[in-house]
Amino acid sequence: MQVQPRERLDRLVLSGNHQGVVALVAAKSYASEDEILGLAAQQGEPGFFLALDGVEDPQNFGAVLRTAATAGIHGVFIPDRRAVGLTASVAKASAGAVEHVRVARCANIGKLIERLQDRGVSAVALDPCSPRLYTELDFKGPTLLVFGGEGKGLRSRIVEQCHAHTRIPIRGQVNSLNVSASVAVVAYEVVRQRMEGAKALPNLDQPFLNRRV
Repeated sequence: MQVQPRERLDRLVLSGNHQGVVALVAAKSYASEDEILGLAAQQGEPGFFLALDGVEDPQNFGAVLRTAATAGIHGVFIPDRRAVGLTASVAKASAGAVEHVRVARCANIGKLIERLQDRGVSAVALDPCSPRLYTELDFKGPTLLVFGGEGKGLRSRIVEQCHAHTRIPIRGQVNSLNVSASVAVVAYEVVRQRMEGAKALPNLDQPFLNRRV
């Protein structure tokens, strides 16, 4: 519970009829880490997971959840601080996809990466400084895609914790994609490889790119 000035409560409740108490609830309940990992096992598929480090815009998060639902991502992990949660605005932006994607909150994205890597999941960070294109990696095994938030992108220490990092080629005058667009691009490369049985590519079971280049 937090004590806030009445003016803030007035802004949250446009009618002004709040009697001094306002409750903020999620548009959907959160899943646990084990529930998300268990879903992949239940479906007999290599795990396909997504971690978002500090996405704060509801429209972006909603669009990411829509991509996650259509690409068959088993679950999305978000930090419990400095990130948008499962709000009504996110649910609206997802166009209903929020009902079909498991979302878990975690205290620390770095610790999450360590736990998943200990369980055989290869973590891949999207980093514009990487020399390796996303199409050069093998995503057929259990994979966690890690993306940063708007503006600052992914923190360097998170990049360094991942098995590998990769980038999307940028050829125009704008030097980056919106995070939701970036997720869609890389997620559908995972889908393509898994559906089409792509030729042998570098094995992410080995930490071949654990540092920035």
